[in-house]
Amino acid sequence: MYQIIYHPDAESEFLQTVHYYETQQKGLGRKFMNSFNKSIDNIKFSPESWPILEDDIRRYLLSTFPFGILYRKVSNTLRILAVMHLKRDPDYWKDRKGF
Repeated sequence: MYQIIYHPDAESEFLQTVHYYETQQKGLGRKFMNSFNKSIDNIKFSPESWPILEDDIRRYLLSTFPFGILYRKVSNTLRILAVMHLKRDPDYWKDRKGF
């Protein structure tokens, strides 16, 4: 099994999104969290199944929320670079590529 490591900004994006959805509707933040955790489980199970976005960075699209998880596989770790809203500037995360 792979170890998951979050870029600090990706972790912050995740927590801010949970908080935002929870303030919009009670329980919606938890639904986002559950969807995200299932997505991470899918990535862990088969990290090379999702398309390469750039270089060795892959993108997993959440099914019920407009977010993508940008990650790279390095040895036995999966490095989460961004929890990206799909309507946001698509290049904002690129300074994290060295993570």
